[in-house]
Amino acid sequence: MTIRQPVRASVAALLFTLSAGAMAQTVLKIGYTPSKESHYGVGATAFCSEVEKGTQVRFKCQQFPSGALGGEREMIEAVQLGTLDAVITSTGPVGNFVPEVKIVDIPFLFRDYDHARKVFDGPIGQDLLTKFPSKNLVALAWTENGFRHITNSKHAILKPEDTKGLKVRTMENKVHMEGYRAFGMQPTPMAFPEVFGALQQGAVDGQENPIPVIISSKFWQVQKHLSLTGHVYSPALVLVSTRTWGKLNEADRKVFLDAAKVSAAAQRRKVDDDDANGVALLEKEGMKVVRNVDKKAFQDALKPVYANFAQEFGADNIKKIQDVK
Repeated sequence: MTIRQPVRASVAALLFTLSAGAMAQTVLKIGYTPSKESHYGVGATAFCSEVEKGTQVRFKCQQFPSGALGGEREMIEAVQLGTLDAVITSTGPVGNFVPEVKIVDIPFLFRDYDHARKVFDGPIGQDLLTKFPSKNLVALAWTENGFRHITNSKHAILKPEDTKGLKVRTMENKVHMEGYRAFGMQPTPMAFPEVFGALQQGAVDGQENPIPVIISSKFWQVQKHLSLTGHVYSPALVLVSTRTWGKLNEADRKVFLDAAKVSAAAQRRKVDDDDANGVALLEKEGMKVVRNVDKKAFQDALKPVYANFAQEFGADNIKKIQDVK
């Protein structure tokens, strides 16, 4: 059978369109350290869905959860170099790249979630986002990790003295570590993918993280005690490589920015849900939970360190954050 010329031309045109469409699709690699079922996974999935929808699938995401590409610091470095398109990361290691961000990691700086979210969604937080491009990073939006609490395998913690001598895994964050030393603990910086194994083997006695991370990482399997210290509010960020950002037209940049806002809202909702229901789940899994922590004693232990923070970051800058209503 002979194919007539118009039919042959139509088939050729269709094949060319399909080929061009396939060639036009860009795969974005996005990494994060917790599992895909975590609040980070919820945020990443929302971001990817919005980007794919907003660009008619010209951009498609490939997610790398559970520290598949390394710890947060390694992934931020990869985004900075342009070998990774995007990362959702806590601010833990970010101050090593963008020093102005360190101020938000001060212990007991934020009263509650409402206070923290107003700071990051308002002028203070939005101004901090402008500090990233000069470091080869584009910060699309503030999202959330949550208020951090202490777990350990030794004993209940009610006051700072109870942490004395405990080796507690922390993030690679100078501000956190300075505060934790004031409590009495021995902060031990370690990349997140190594934490479960270190707890399991007894290389460290404990760790500190928000409830959503404790749940998604199943730390109840290797930790007996949880103290609801809420000692640090841990923000998070959606970071994109300047190399990736530079390839986007203005319309696509708006899609990415809007997607990051949707991602942040979804991630915060997951944090709220995990905070509301997670402690009961952890108790059901066998953890002993201390709710009546002496927070004033923890705050008092930090007074000498706060003098150092005031000198480093400026007392006025700290007060501006504290005064946000």
